[in-house]
Amino acid sequence: MLTMLNCDFSIVNMKYVARIQESEIKRAATAFPATILTGPRRSGKTTLLRHCFPDAAYVLLEEPDVINRVRSDPRGFLEELDRPAILDEIQNTPEILNYIRAEIDADPERKGVWFLTGSQEASMMRGVSESMAGRAAIFQLLPFSHDEEPAVSLLQGGFPEVVARPSTRDIWLRSYIQTYLERDIRSVLAIKDLATFRRFLALLAARVGQVLNKTALAGPLGVSVPTITEWLGVLEITAQLVIVPPFYENFGKRITKAPKIYFADPGLAAHLLGIETEASLHRSPFLGPLFEGLVASEIVKHQIHHGKPMAIYHFRDRQGLEVDFIVPGAENRLTLIEAKATRTPVANHAKSLRRLLPALDYYESEAFVVHQPAKSKTVTTALAPGVRALPWTKIASDILAPF
Repeated sequence: MLTMLNCDFSIVNMKYVARIQESEIKRAATAFPATILTGPRRSGKTTLLRHCFPDAAYVLLEEPDVINRVRSDPRGFLEELDRPAILDEIQNTPEILNYIRAEIDADPERKGVWFLTGSQEASMMRGVSESMAGRAAIFQLLPFSHDEEPAVSLLQGGFPEVVARPSTRDIWLRSYIQTYLERDIRSVLAIKDLATFRRFLALLAARVGQVLNKTALAGPLGVSVPTITEWLGVLEITAQLVIVPPFYENFGKRITKAPKIYFADPGLAAHLLGIETEASLHRSPFLGPLFEGLVASEIVKHQIHHGKPMAIYHFRDRQGLEVDFIVPGAENRLTLIEAKATRTPVANHAKSLRRLLPALDYYESEAFVVHQPAKSKTVTTALAPGVRALPWTKIASDILAPF
């Protein structure tokens, strides 16, 4: 029987860091024949599954000879594979899902048999919906949050291999962009000019935290607005980009209804801007928007890793009132967040929050100014009635956990 065809670099050479989904993934394996873990490339999917299920056979479906073998004889490939099994990057051989489904249907009471990972959510999830509906538990994994790994930072971001080896951050991120372009983007879109797409990524990084204007992106690149729409869609689908829609409930036409854009990994955004050191980061005019992106990333990671849908909004009305983030919670609750790249929050930072809070009387609302942590021990500071200041490292424990 075939037990292992390849080896995962990260699990062999890196210290394992516990992930929030561990217990839920193990619980799902007792109730479902298959478990599917999606997320961006190199976010730690394989490492998580191999840690949770160390006795499972493992196959990486990326090597050309392995892919050819699966496509030429999928039934024979599966018959030689030990159970349970981890099939990594299943989107490269989606046709095998039909055979896995047939095996599951032949013995539906057998649980915890298949563990599948995929990096391209759109193509993969189409196959899942068609072949595995009702047979698989589905999870999404993003790079480390600070709650999982305290070494996560604005400059380093949260990709496991960058966090483990910060001295080679620039090399890793440069290689990641090249690999992402060559593998994921080209497999989804017929992009002929990758240099233009690289410029598009850099242009997006320079507009982090801004209201999305597709025409302004298309002009400098010499491409059409529909092309920009398509590229943005792929970045969002492959979990590289976070698009934050406006919160306009009960506000009607008084607000701006365009979304804002952020990179899911702030370290990747900084790299695209050529920011490679802490000194250059703190001198950069992009420090504020990048910090705002870090806060957005931590909010989204907390939601996704706790099995909740992404729910994050921004507010901007036509009179100039802006609040960075509005996060809905249970029982008609809202959390308002302003992100400030300072270690010294002051009352003036709460100005927009204090202006918006009275207009949300329909909700039970709480407001925070989230800032960079000071080197000394930081405690919650009341800046104004209903508004507190907290370092961004407390987002998960002190802001989102109660919701």
